[in-house]
Amino acid sequence: MKNRIDTQRLVYLAFITLAAFLIGILIGTVDAVFGQVLSAISAIREAHPLYLTPFLALGGLLIVFLYDHFGGTSGKGINLVFEVADKKEREIPKRLVPLVMLATWITHLFGGSAGREGVAVQLGATISHAFSPFFHSIKSPRTSRTFLIMGMAAGFAGLFQTPIAAIMFAMEVLIIGHLDLWAILPTCIAAFTASTTSHLLGLEKFSHAVQFDFTLDGVLFLKLAILGLCFGFAGTLFAFLLRQTKLKLLKTFKDPYQRIFILSLLLSSLLLICGLGRYSGLGTNLVAASFSGEAVYPFDWLLKLLLTVLTLAAGFQGGEVTPLFTIGATLGSVLAPLIGLPLEFVAALGFCGVFGSATGTFLAPIFICGETFGFENTPYIFIVVCFAFLIKKDTSIYSLQKISDIK
Repeated sequence: MKNRIDTQRLVYLAFITLAAFLIGILIGTVDAVFGQVLSAISAIREAHPLYLTPFLALGGLLIVFLYDHFGGTSGKGINLVFEVADKKEREIPKRLVPLVMLATWITHLFGGSAGREGVAVQLGATISHAFSPFFHSIKSPRTSRTFLIMGMAAGFAGLFQTPIAAIMFAMEVLIIGHLDLWAILPTCIAAFTASTTSHLLGLEKFSHAVQFDFTLDGVLFLKLAILGLCFGFAGTLFAFLLRQTKLKLLKTFKDPYQRIFILSLLLSSLLLICGLGRYSGLGTNLVAASFSGEAVYPFDWLLKLLLTVLTLAAGFQGGEVTPLFTIGATLGSVLAPLIGLPLEFVAALGFCGVFGSATGTFLAPIFICGETFGFENTPYIFIVVCFAFLIKKDTSIYSLQKISDIK
């Protein structure tokens, strides 16, 4: 009996490993197409903000129309992924893939302040989970969840090309304080394959070497602790405002067409008034400024935070993570001279620390820091993330994210 069980397990591992490799290639390809088109669209908007941003309301109406007529449960977005993981929904409709890609391109074309991570995770989860029914003949209660985690990691890795961080993110984001380590092998294969595939297909990765020779003494520890609290506050503020603004707008505007149209008029005006599109799109222009010594204003992080909250709460598509990177990097640039540490160093810590605080993840931001800025910074970001979690509590950008019940 034991030999038969072992044989079944080996067969299961062999098939799911092969599936992970194929899924990684597929998701990496989709990520590459999505990311490259998004980059081209962003370049067009940056060249012509006055011609495109005023039409944000029309783009918003088109997005609501598409989801209203063709979306079905796809309209739940990232929450649908959490519901499938929690077995409240059985499947993710495949129509989500073209819908969320098109809606995100529209959002960015007309200047909405949004990200792309949420899209990548949804794409990966949808594509990967579609393969899980083929494995139902192999009895395992975790098959569906394994494919979901595998796809989330591959989606994240294919877009950002940080596979280790993507693996940690997918395994810890569903339940704060819990790691789905039993899914580590296929998740690892899918994530590294997706990252390699998107890279080979020409999708660029953001990286910036940050190397400073510090002695980790009591003074530096205290400075890192203060930074951690500041970044934790910023991430928690973003998550809190996003959740409360969505709830408030849903109560105020019952009609999604009315909601997105009115909010879009306000948003397009603010985006043009505040720096002529400086806070539109992903915010990579502000990230670049944070690491190149260009002008970063003390209010950049707050304006990016507020405009991203309004964009997503209004009903536009995209993600939160890249804006969180921007918020953290610009806040770090402001805090660096105040706390007496190099600008690039603090910007890198903020880039990762705010992301971890807002998403309720601990290991993912540490590995994001390593894969993006160099693993020499691991001790410093570890301390920052530890203190960021002190004020985080249960506030997260993912409303259906659970907290581990382990006492």
